[in-house]
Amino acid sequence: MFAVKSIVGGAVITLVTGLYNSTPGGGLVGATWYGFPVTWIRWLAVGPQYSPWAVDWMGLVIDLVVWIIVVGIVLYLAKGMMKKGKK
Repeated sequence: MFAVKSIVGGAVITLVTGLYNSTPGGGLVGATWYGFPVTWIRWLAVGPQYSPWAVDWMGLVIDLVVWIIVVGIVLYLAKGMMKKGKK
């Protein structure tokens, strides 16, 4: 059950970070990047004849793994604190 909660929580956070604009400064023209901590989706305004959305699948997998680990750590610590509080 612990692993399922970690996976679901990590997937939800990864999808929510797809709304976070992480375009680096420095004059990147024609593209907007989304995702945190790894950019995994890009909106390309330069080539409108193509699909403007591009998904970086490796970035998506890395982002998903990062958030699954973070959620797992938080759940583990929360469970430990709850046990400690019951003593």
